Amino acid sequence: MQLRLQDQLNPVADEVSALIAVVRPILAGILFGLKAEVTAEVGGHENVKLFMLPRLRRPGDGDCGICFEYAVHDAMNRNDPMVLERVVDSLAKCKVPGKHSASILFGAEKTGSLQLIDTAKEWLTDESRLLAGTRGQPAKLKAHIDAAAAAFRKHGSGSELPKSISGLWKADLFLGNVDSDYWVATTVKINKDHLEGARGLRIGVVPAKSGRGDHPYKDEERNLVVCPLAHDGNFMELFYEGWDVMMQFLHHDARLPKESALPRPAKRHVARLLQERREYPVVEVLDALDPLAQPELLKTVERDADLVVRRTGDAPTTLLAPLPNKVE
Repeated sequence: MQLRLQDQLNPVADEVSALIAVVRPILAGILFGLKAEVTAEVGGHENVKLFMLPRLRRPGDGDCGICFEYAVHDAMNRNDPMVLERVVDSLAKCKVPGKHSASILFGAEKTGSLQLIDTAKEWLTDESRLLAGTRGQPAKLKAHIDAAAAAFRKHGSGSELPKSISGLWKADLFLGNVDSDYWVATTVKINKDHLEGARGLRIGVVPAKSGRGDHPYKDEERNLVVCPLAHDGNFMELFYEGWDVMMQFLHHDARLPKESALPRPAKRHVARLLQERREYPVVEVLDALDPLAQPELLKTVERDADLVVRRTGDAPTTLLAPLPNKVE
């Protein structure tokens, strides 16, 4: 994969490009949330065409949460200031050194239909450290990835993880700074009431709650630094706008919905772009939409690295870039 360090050059150009930027990870979350046995019938996720998505997908309560994880991860690695600024503040509260923040997608699904682990075994070095908020030498993250993956599949039972990080399997992301090589396990919840603490978890990313504000704060009861993402005119509003576009598009059999379903021109334009590509594999659609998402927003410096992605019961597979990251 290519690790991208990005600096923001300009504010968001327009509503359409901003919507495309958030629709892409939502679309990826829906694709990789499909059951493995279902996609196997068409030759794997990489062969699922866009028009087939609403026919293969069985809507579930956890769908929005899965897509929210993808969107937060993608926003971090695009250096979206609506997410990045709050994560940087949260990392500072966890005393994570460094300046170049990034995200590693660890667990993208919790319903049992797909377990996708983006382990970043070449991105992480042998000295990558996991700050667990306990005394003593920080654990080497790379050494515990496989144990966390195994515990994830068993929902924590029979875990071989050290006691100090026994809740690592509940992480959705690892947030940290690539220049210092320090990381913290992070849980991401679309419903703040579902936020839970666990040994080894340090940050909880949630939508901001009315009356609480959107500044990171320490939740003593859960022993988490809570990172709220703001609503009005901010990331959560944009995420739900993108979710609206995708749900209406899929509900209308991967075609442009009627105007009463998507009355705003910007949303209809994004849905039209999707409809034009309905005969293509979703992974190709994601790549095709990439240049249309927030053009000239970022200055990107790239370096090579490899990621290992695994699905339960499946051999390693290749995913698209940059959702979650390019895998060779």
